[in-house]
Amino acid sequence: MIQKRVGKGDAEAKHFLGNKYYFGHLGLAKDVPLAIELWMEAAELRSLDAYYQLGVVYYTGDDGVAEDKPRGIHHWQQAAMKGHARSRHDLGDVEYENGNHKLAVQHWIISAKMGHEVSLSGIKEMFKQGHATKEQYAEALLGYRDAAEEMTSPQRKEAKRLGV
Repeated sequence: MIQKRVGKGDAEAKHFLGNKYYFGHLGLAKDVPLAIELWMEAAELRSLDAYYQLGVVYYTGDDGVAEDKPRGIHHWQQAAMKGHARSRHDLGDVEYENGNHKLAVQHWIISAKMGHEVSLSGIKEMFKQGHATKEQYAEALLGYRDAAEEMTSPQRKEAKRLGV
């Protein structure tokens, strides 16, 4: 079924199959080059998760992929500009590691407003360290709260209660 969707150019199916080849799941032999090829095709079809995965493997140089931090950052930027919260968060991590606290806070505020809790925690720590203002922390906190409320539904609450 997945192969059929991949054959029809379904971006999410290509991303999904790329993940299975990357990790060697579903009885597939681990094939990192094929996973990257599938993620590239999915990214061309606008899969934000595929852009994110490409960013991770190139930035970290995992599993025999040559480390290429600029290329990884480029993929994260592509996803972040289209609304991918985790890519935006990871761009903030890069800026934090490089000592660019102001840019890190800006990335994390955007990500927190999309409901990314780890970004909110990052801003909280930056506030404690004196690298973020009270206003920035408040903006992130309110944005995160609003995003969390938007994602709340009776069905999600029930699923959470059931441990799904």
